[in-house]
Amino acid sequence: MNIGLIIAGGSGNRMGQDIPKQFMHVDGAPVIILTLQAFERHPDIDVIAVVCLKGWETVLQSYANQFNIKKLKWIFPGGKSGMESIHNGIYGLKEAGCDDEDLVLIHDSVRPLLSQEIISSNIAICKAYGYAITGIQCREAILESEDGFSSTSSIPRDRLIRTQTPQTFRLSNIIKVHEEAKEKGITDSVASCTLIAELGTNRVMHIVPGSEKNIKITTVEDLEMIKALMHTSKESWLK
Repeated sequence: MNIGLIIAGGSGNRMGQDIPKQFMHVDGAPVIILTLQAFERHPDIDVIAVVCLKGWETVLQSYANQFNIKKLKWIFPGGKSGMESIHNGIYGLKEAGCDDEDLVLIHDSVRPLLSQEIISSNIAICKAYGYAITGIQCREAILESEDGFSSTSSIPRDRLIRTQTPQTFRLSNIIKVHEEAKEKGITDSVASCTLIAELGTNRVMHIVPGSEKNIKITTVEDLEMIKALMHTSKESWLK
């Protein structure tokens, strides 16, 4: 079984808005619904689970009913951090009876422009290699700074990957990662891929090509770009 696990446990304080960013509307639909629709449409996604911010579970279910999200099966409680929310989601799936070999596509609720191709590639790469991390090669010149205002050194960009989501694992594998993290006292890694790296294991994370359109909404400007991208299409003359 292929499971879309959508992480929507954050409050979105950096946006400075009255409601969490995953529930803000773009073109008449909540951001989280746009994200869920990407998984709902994909023929290889069997079910969807959402890790939801406390107090918003009923709102989420109401929106899912309104927008005909039929694959949504489980809603789990959000955590105090992204890592804790993922922990709640994967252990929730385990307790719900999901199989160790099931694929779990862990995805940010605020990346609503996820393509069907990226979902397909995540499933294929994870089936073949065990781990799939969506990412894109860094094109910008990178400076290293300790204070955010000054720099005396740069980092070669050729080997740098900017990661996105989904990040896909077999359920047993990602649970084992979190168990090892607990043993080592790691509690707040920023993503599943960074957690694996911090553990210092020999697990190889294979990269799935991402997209510049797969934007994570963090600021008001990101929301504006999402809306603009939703209203553009590829020029017919472009290859």
